[in-house]
Amino acid sequence: MLEIVDLHYKYSDGHEALRGVNLKVNKGEKIALIGANGSGKSTLLLHISGAVEVQEGRIFFNGLEGSEILRKNTGLTFQNADDELLMPSVIEDVAFSLVADGMKIKQAHERAMNILSSLGISQLSKRPPHRLSGGEKRIVSFAGVLASEPELLALDEPTAGLDPKARRRVINFLCETKKTVILATHDLDMALDICSRAVILNEGRISAEGELPELFKEREILETNNLELPLKFSKI
Repeated sequence: MLEIVDLHYKYSDGHEALRGVNLKVNKGEKIALIGANGSGKSTLLLHISGAVEVQEGRIFFNGLEGSEILRKNTGLTFQNADDELLMPSVIEDVAFSLVADGMKIKQAHERAMNILSSLGISQLSKRPPHRLSGGEKRIVSFAGVLASEPELLALDEPTAGLDPKARRRVINFLCETKKTVILATHDLDMALDICSRAVILNEGRISAEGELPELFKEREILETNNLELPLKFSKI
């Protein structure tokens, strides 16, 4: 489904964020992107979603190449939810992409309301996004991504700032969905709940990858990449 070949990326200040990333993701697979701050996780998600143009390397989606293909088929949540919330009310924000694609407003709002209800936040539908808490903004931005029904979900810390109930709703949704998921997170316990494979990034390179939960039991690998054992393993 998704193939990344020798992907490099350098920011304008000279910082090399990605240094030869190679990755294959199968349809329906759920993969965790793990790494310390600055390891390249967010930059890689921006490439996967087509939000950043490829400088060097190639990205294929179902055998096709180009940012337009990636944007059409990938739903991205940003690390900062404020970057995604633009409309006067939550329901308008969640329905925005649908209306922009030509769906009638009534139908778009019905779909948006269904998504908000499935995430347990229908009570926020009429609230202005800028009046929401940080956690509420994050789950509303997630709802907006789901509305367009992308084939692939590229999620950057989707549960950061959520209260325990909201966090569990998002985890349950991601466990149950048949969509392909690439999840960048520091929450290794959540990754264990959702993902079958993990990729560890370190200074823009893939340092390790493997099946879960086995990879997260490798204390030496985690420590080498400035990571700690998940809570469920650290107690053993």
